[in-house]
Amino acid sequence: MPAAAPAASSAPVVAPIASDAAEWGRVTEDGTVEVREGENWRAVGQYPDGTAEEALAYFARKYDDLAVKLGTLETRAQNGGASASDLTKQATHLRGEATDAAAVGDLVSLRERIETLLASLAEATAKESAAAKEALDAAIAERTQIVEKAEAVAARDLSKVQWKQVTTEMTELFDSWQAHQQNAPRLPKGVAQQLWKRFRDARSTVDKARRAFFSELDDAHRTARDAKARLVERAEALAPRGVDGIPAYRDLLDAWKASGRAGRKADDALWARFKAAGDALYSARAEQAAAEEADSAPRIEAREALLEEAKAVADEPNLKRARALLTRIQREWDEVGRIFPREKERVLDDRMRSIEQALKSREDVDWKKNNPETKARANDMSSQLLDAIEKLEAELAAAEKAGDKRAVKEATEALAARRAWLSALGG
Repeated sequence: MPAAAPAASSAPVVAPIASDAAEWGRVTEDGTVEVREGENWRAVGQYPDGTAEEALAYFARKYDDLAVKLGTLETRAQNGGASASDLTKQATHLRGEATDAAAVGDLVSLRERIETLLASLAEATAKESAAAKEALDAAIAERTQIVEKAEAVAARDLSKVQWKQVTTEMTELFDSWQAHQQNAPRLPKGVAQQLWKRFRDARSTVDKARRAFFSELDDAHRTARDAKARLVERAEALAPRGVDGIPAYRDLLDAWKASGRAGRKADDALWARFKAAGDALYSARAEQAAAEEADSAPRIEAREALLEEAKAVADEPNLKRARALLTRIQREWDEVGRIFPREKERVLDDRMRSIEQALKSREDVDWKKNNPETKARANDMSSQLLDAIEKLEAELAAAEKAGDKRAVKEATEALAARRAWLSALGG
């Protein structure tokens, strides 16, 4: 027999929600409460301390509790949004509660509604399982893609990569892995462990190569730092030599460029000292150049005056007098002496050289014009041209007399050409 119901409390009796106790239940003389299921009656308990109406009302509320739970499940299933598998679990549990329930009400219809709900949830559960499997397959593919990207990074020639970029890539992949673990469907333990092992191995390969690279880089920086420190000391030791130390400093600068990187911080500090040592030498040279330039000022004025005087060379029609004038100016030019800075001296020399070249060009033209050998060749050619002209004039006269227009034209053109050549030779 079902356990006896608890004694009636002083709480007010709640009216049944969706049951007709008199239709589905009865109370025997000994206080036993029974419920009708189909054609059969089944004892559900006793209510010894109350009236029959109170006893039926008590067990009817038990039925109403089951009906409310079922109605809630039906509403959630109809509205959607809830997990079909979760609803199935709750409906299955409710079916167990409704079976041989200590309640008064239409339990047969209630159980039928539960079965109907379970049948409708079975299809939704199947779809939900298929969707879950699809989502799981997609999650495995996404996680696998993250692993493959990490493995692709690890497969590179890690001795030639930009480590800042590689580190960023691996950090982003690890962040993606963690986000996927938190937000994606939970992967089966075996699959998850296998993918993690692949990802971890790729990450370990990259980390090992990075540590080796930076260890070697530290060694290289240390070597370069020591070499540059020695170069700085040698450069600073050149200070007493002043300008004479510049060639040695340039050699040290070549050695500095060949010594490699020592790390930005060390490089900046050492370069500041090395450059300061060089600046001191070049400052001494600048002071020397300034003194030399000041000392050269009178010589610069003297050469500029000679350049003004040399302008007369171009205006002198007599080449011998022009050459004599230029020779005197050149002698005085050399007597002036060296000029500093050298750039200023080169500018002045270039101006004098243009005057010299102009006179030489005039002399070359005169030589070609008055060369006896050239004149002899010109006279011989003039004689040949005169003979040819005389012959062509005779041919022209004969052609005109004969009325041969073609011969007249050819003789006329030939005569014009020979006369032009003769004119060019000064004939």
